Amino acid sequence: MSNNNIVPLDTYWMPFTANRQFKANPRMLSEASGMFYRSDDGREVLDGTAGLWCVNAGHGRKEIAEAVYRQLQKMDYAPPFQMGHSDAFVFADRLARIAPAGLDRIFYTGSGSESVETALKIALAYQRAIGQGTRTRLIGRERGYHGVNFGGISVGGMVSNRRAFPTLPGVDHLRHTHDPLRNIFCDGLPEYGVELADDLERLVQLHGAETIAAVIVEPVAGSTGVLLPPRGYLERLREIATRHGILLIFDEVITGFGRLGAPFAADYFGVTPDIITTAKGLTNGSIPMGAVFCGRHVHDALMVGPENAIELFHGFTYSGHPVACAAGLATLDIYENEGLLTREATVLDTWRTAIQTLRDAPFVIDIRTIGLVAGIELAPRIDAPGARAYDAFVDCFQSGLLIRTTGDTIALSPPLIVDTNHIDRIVTTIQSALSRVT
Repeated sequence: MSNNNIVPLDTYWMPFTANRQFKANPRMLSEASGMFYRSDDGREVLDGTAGLWCVNAGHGRKEIAEAVYRQLQKMDYAPPFQMGHSDAFVFADRLARIAPAGLDRIFYTGSGSESVETALKIALAYQRAIGQGTRTRLIGRERGYHGVNFGGISVGGMVSNRRAFPTLPGVDHLRHTHDPLRNIFCDGLPEYGVELADDLERLVQLHGAETIAAVIVEPVAGSTGVLLPPRGYLERLREIATRHGILLIFDEVITGFGRLGAPFAADYFGVTPDIITTAKGLTNGSIPMGAVFCGRHVHDALMVGPENAIELFHGFTYSGHPVACAAGLATLDIYENEGLLTREATVLDTWRTAIQTLRDAPFVIDIRTIGLVAGIELAPRIDAPGARAYDAFVDCFQSGLLIRTTGDTIALSPPLIVDTNHIDRIVTTIQSALSRVT
């Protein structure tokens, strides 16, 4: 039975939501287990988005709930400044073991946005520590998403996130990698566009390498519609950054923890950055938490001066929260025991093949897949961008499938426990929805 008539809707100001539109016809979830949500009117809803790219091991994992309960009973909170608790160190050590080689210094945050802010500050602090204090410029990329704090929206390149707020000075952007004219319906990584990485070289010539501290990119841009890097693009970006003394930051808040069939996108692409930002799958979405993985060379550059001096004036009240660490440790156990960080290639092939069958569905103008991620781009309505995808989103929800849309692109990222039956249901539900969207 629906609870909409008794839930007070007016007081909650919802994030990234058309509040008036939603509250006129709410879509409410009440339970979750495995691959499914349950709506408040009792319908089963298949989760095609892992919540919000975060519930990688599926919903309702008792192992995580029990670990959280035990920790709450034992110690609910511990201050992270000048104090510690064992799980924060144990969790960091466990994370370092699955990190790309050398990225084994972990700084805790409370979210992906906080991870990005932390990474940017660490990059600036590193350059200053090695005597490169003139390096204060940050380079992002068009159509990039790096959270909603001022640093994140400044290096980010999604217009709607930037236009309403001032951004930091001294920031520039690479061009994005989306090239539908040359890479339409490509199966795998785009063949064309590696030369776009040379934008970093162009910006070096424009601003001077001595002014640039770091460049930050998503290996796969998720929030802007699943934009894939062209073959060789990340390798070339790494080479240019190294040659000019610029730190390379990978924002892996989405791609981290098995989303591409490898622990991190850095592993998948064979390109190691200097810093990785994470969150979301870190605790399976159960408790808010983020973590920044730093190269040892970055960390050690700041470990100088008097031993009683604070090396980095930065941190959060909830850095390394004991309950979040307990959830994270339980999550890592699940990933390890079920092999979710390196999901077998057969499932990934089934996913890619099934999604590609939608290329003949109404209004589909491009499809992009990698790992357990897909972007299905729809032709926009004239004078109503985003409306067609939104209608498909509502139709799918009514039909028992949760998808995500960004602009006129349907973005899919199911929990890593997805099987063939779930994949078939996702594809057939979207196919049916698109046949009804006019």
